[in-house]
Amino acid sequence: MKYYIIAGEASGDMHGANLINELSQSDKEADFRFFGGDKMHKASGIFPRRHIRELAFMGFIEVVMNLKTILNHISFCKNDITEYNPDALILIDYPGFNIRMAKWAKSKGIKVFYYISPQIWAWKTQRIHTLMEVAEKMYVILPFEKEFYRKFGYHVEFVGHPLLDEIKKETFKKINSDRKIFALLPGSRKQEIGKILPVMLKQIHHFREFDFHLACSPSIPITFYQELIGKAPVKLEENNTYGLLSSAHIAWVTSGTATLETALFKVPQIVCYKGNPISYQIAKRLVKNISYISLVNLILDRELVPELIQGDLNGDMLINKTKEILEEGNRKKILQGYQELSNKLSKTNASFNVSQSVLKTLRASE
Repeated sequence: MKYYIIAGEASGDMHGANLINELSQSDKEADFRFFGGDKMHKASGIFPRRHIRELAFMGFIEVVMNLKTILNHISFCKNDITEYNPDALILIDYPGFNIRMAKWAKSKGIKVFYYISPQIWAWKTQRIHTLMEVAEKMYVILPFEKEFYRKFGYHVEFVGHPLLDEIKKETFKKINSDRKIFALLPGSRKQEIGKILPVMLKQIHHFREFDFHLACSPSIPITFYQELIGKAPVKLEENNTYGLLSSAHIAWVTSGTATLETALFKVPQIVCYKGNPISYQIAKRLVKNISYISLVNLILDRELVPELIQGDLNGDMLINKTKEILEEGNRKKILQGYQELSNKLSKTNASFNVSQSVLKTLRASE
């Protein structure tokens, strides 16, 4: 079988790589072409048609500013898929791009599989009908998503969260230090790192008892971090995010997949987010159905970990909330909540489950 996979972000690259590994095991004639990153390259031995570092545009204003580039990527992708003529198009999250590709591919008679549902339960709920019309199968990874789709009369497959498998199989390079380790996870896109990391760096002198380490995104040049950090006492961790989290006592984490990763490693955290002010105001008016931005709080449906968003992400708030979660009673409460979170995400083997469903569907139509 021929598989065309589109992942547009670092987390999608990781999940795409695991899916490539599983499909290769079950389909000895598997052939791949993809938009992705270094992990998908390593898994397949093939270079991406477009690398995730070229694709990560975040926020409404940023998308408008880069619209010509994005449209060029879409045009290239359509032509590339047409030339490749895959048996399946597998889309991993990345909704702004992938929903367009799903509608186009369906019109061309290509089977579309959507792995990791876009967060349509947060905004643009009407997209659910478009998605379910064009997707052969929708695979969801958050427990509440199956019920969300059911309310609209749609059946989707809950395959478990792929992070559970990733953490289980990964070998970690633990960090040795004479002091407790404070982890900084400022995001995976230059735009968000540029806004959030400076706020973090300005506050580290308030916590001199810690050894600060920063998780670097593999798609970002190390020089970008070095320029932002300057002479601040922060050590850079390249390709060792899980090693850092397995060693950390506390973390400041940019909203996204990293909040869930941090929770699964049982590290108390402050969730941070700051974006373009105009983009944020637009998003705030569009998002109607959720009260939280971190996956931890969304899944638990309560605020377990503090969220500092936009104007609240400032020095005073970051210092005060950090001191709060360092208190033993609050730390214990967060760790108990993390255990509840793990129980909700108990289903494992997500990549295997997706690969088997895709293959079964394709073979049934032969």
